Amino acid sequence: MTEEMMPPLMFGGMILFLVIGFPVAFSLAAVGLFFGFISIELGFFTTAYLYNLPLRIFGILSNDLLLSIPFFTLMGAILERCGLAEDLLEGTGQLFGKVPGGLAFAVIIVGAVLGAITGTVAASVIAMGMISLPIMMKYGYDMRIATGVIAASGTITQLIPPSLVLIVLGDQLGKSVGDMYAGAIGPSILQVLLFIGFIVGVAIFAPHKVPPLPDEALTQRGPALYWRVAKGMVPSIVLIFLVLGTIFLGLATPTEAGAMGAVGAVFLAMINGRYSWKLLREAMSNTMRITAMVIFILIGATVFSLVFQGVDGGLWLEHLLAKLPGGQTGFLIFTNVFVFFLAFFLDFFEIAFIIVPLLAPVAAKMDINLVWFGVLLCINLQTSFMHPPFGFALFYLRGIAPKEVRSRDIYWGAVPWLLLQLILVAVVIFWPESVTYWLDQGTGVDPSTVRIDVPMPDMNEEAPPIQFR
Repeated sequence: MTEEMMPPLMFGGMILFLVIGFPVAFSLAAVGLFFGFISIELGFFTTAYLYNLPLRIFGILSNDLLLSIPFFTLMGAILERCGLAEDLLEGTGQLFGKVPGGLAFAVIIVGAVLGAITGTVAASVIAMGMISLPIMMKYGYDMRIATGVIAASGTITQLIPPSLVLIVLGDQLGKSVGDMYAGAIGPSILQVLLFIGFIVGVAIFAPHKVPPLPDEALTQRGPALYWRVAKGMVPSIVLIFLVLGTIFLGLATPTEAGAMGAVGAVFLAMINGRYSWKLLREAMSNTMRITAMVIFILIGATVFSLVFQGVDGGLWLEHLLAKLPGGQTGFLIFTNVFVFFLAFFLDFFEIAFIIVPLLAPVAAKMDINLVWFGVLLCINLQTSFMHPPFGFALFYLRGIAPKEVRSRDIYWGAVPWLLLQLILVAVVIFWPESVTYWLDQGTGVDPSTVRIDVPMPDMNEEAPPIQFR
């Protein structure tokens, strides 16, 4: 066995374990250690090389940036139970209910707002599904439209800051979370507009699928309705500024902003009269499970990537991808197709920790803006929630949907929205300014044109004597 054979064998072994369904964290660690011991026996590297492993694991556990994950998760878990989603959905639904597709518009708008304050797909999908799906069913919405818009609007959370995916991708790409959040602004707006445009098209060409609410369903009108919407929107906007505004203004790190967001979520729960020790305990338990899963996956990925780099896996992958036709565009298209199909079997955390560290050096060598690359992958990773067999947004919706809602309708209802997400991927590939426009534009000076003249001393002059005191 030669060293050139090790990277493809490791990659194949990893894919085999993942397809079998063995837990991802332990699969990665097992494959990494197995090939690590083989590499030592065959002399590809020494035992001392693996001494780096404890240092890398300690680096993960002491990473301040990753500490923002439990804070944002706790914030989302509290907001999921505090009643804010109910106020937003019911008020916005009444506001738009008179027009065809009004309920769907309300779901999309509230999905975007919830995405900006919770950062978790589960909270958005479950809250919107429990509140809006029965109303849509009652007033004659097409079942596939209803389930599709709820699931898709929940996945907006993955792209709109403070997305957990952007935090992880920023860490793996070596880019600041603030830049990742700023880069995601444009695609987030485009995503919402694409979703709204689709409902507008349905309302025009098939209005019977998205009927307006009847007069008897519009129980609130006039100033009372506007105050009902404001009651849900104003606290949300305050919390969004508290979390995102402080990051963009440079007043707080993502970890500090996440901590403030968690405290703000507790205050919102108190304002809505939903706060209790039981709620906090359940939210903390959910946060603990998600955080432990993330850390174990990251440790397993670190074991795998250390050995993979030790046998020059990075060079193997670079040579493999650099030969793709089309340069940067060809690489981006291949990468996104590859990630899209991996998302059938892996969730976004697994892809971010396993695949992104392998692709990032290649993207950097090809002079691709890594923030653009990260946001592009984030858009693609939304699809992991929307397509079978492991589309978690569909699982969440199936879990809370009434029995008369068929699973077939949920899966087929997701297809148009999945295509809209892929359209956004294509738009961002061919229009990188949709991401880079929102980044810091810098001074506008090309560093390569800067010339610094340093005056040289006259060697003929006698140096002044050194005085000691």
